[in-house]
Amino acid sequence: MSAPIVIDGARDILLLCDHASNAVPDGIDLGVELAVMGEHMAIDVGAEPLTRGLAAALGAPAVLATVSRLVIDLHREPDHPALMPVESDRVAIPGNVGADRFDRIARFHAPYHAAIAHEVRARRPRLIVAIHSFTRQLRDAPPRALEAGVLYNRDHRAAAVMIAGLRAAGIETGDNAPYSGRMLNATLNRHGEGQGIACVSIEVRNDLIADTAGVARWTQILAPLIEQARAETGGDS
Repeated sequence: MSAPIVIDGARDILLLCDHASNAVPDGIDLGVELAVMGEHMAIDVGAEPLTRGLAAALGAPAVLATVSRLVIDLHREPDHPALMPVESDRVAIPGNVGADRFDRIARFHAPYHAAIAHEVRARRPRLIVAIHSFTRQLRDAPPRALEAGVLYNRDHRAAAVMIAGLRAAGIETGDNAPYSGRMLNATLNRHGEGQGIACVSIEVRNDLIADTAGVARWTQILAPLIEQARAETGGDS
């Protein structure tokens, strides 16, 4: 299956999960060991169940990807050099060398973004929240102390609420870290900022949401902050 999953919901909050899956569609051979597909290079570990948990807690719709980021990274623009990575965290992806970029865009990238665009047009959400996760430690790099990160580009309204709330809860939270939304924010730039809709990307360290208990804890942490961000960026209580 490669069509995106759309979860229905009545709220004016839209959740997105660009890296929800590690699926490799039939006919594609990435040339990597099976173990790689369970690592952060192939999937945002824990992001899919966390997105589902938040959708249920908030009564919000969600769009989830169903193809691995190693097949095509849906969170990058079609012309991005790492759209189909040939290496990720020092692991070679030989099956992407010389692969047909236009075929993968047509099969996976375009339908995913079309699904998001449809939800945005149909629902006109007050707030779009992208859910991601990051690894505690990249190869040949020191461990990351951060527990969460809040990413944004020009629109920092929702981000300010999330950062303040997470830090007030004693959570070590990065402000545009461990990655910067000013450098990579493709999905939200297109469907959020590009449409004048408040938006924010939330990163949770993946070892903290690797099991059911962790997902439940972070759902309880994030859901009220998302509600607060919605209220403070134009939504009514």
